[in-house]
Amino acid sequence: MKEHPKRSVTKSITWRVTASIATLIMVFLVTGSVKFAISLGIIEVFVKMTIYYFHERAWNNISWGVLDEE
Repeated sequence: MKEHPKRSVTKSITWRVTASIATLIMVFLVTGSVKFAISLGIIEVFVKMTIYYFHERAWNNISWGVLDEE
C-alpha cells in the first residue's frame, strides 16, 4: 500500500496538533510559564512535523507488515 504525499502531510499536521497540545500542557505544568510553553510549542511543531513527514515517507518504501488487500 502506497500513500500519496498529501496524505502524509495531512497526517503529520493532525498528529502535530494533537501532540503539540500535549506538549504545551506538560511544559506549562512543569514550568508554570504560558509564554515558555507556547515558545517551545512553536519550535516543536515545525521540527517534529518535518521529522514525521520523512519518517512516514520512508515507511512507505518498506513492505514489512503490509498486507495485500483481497
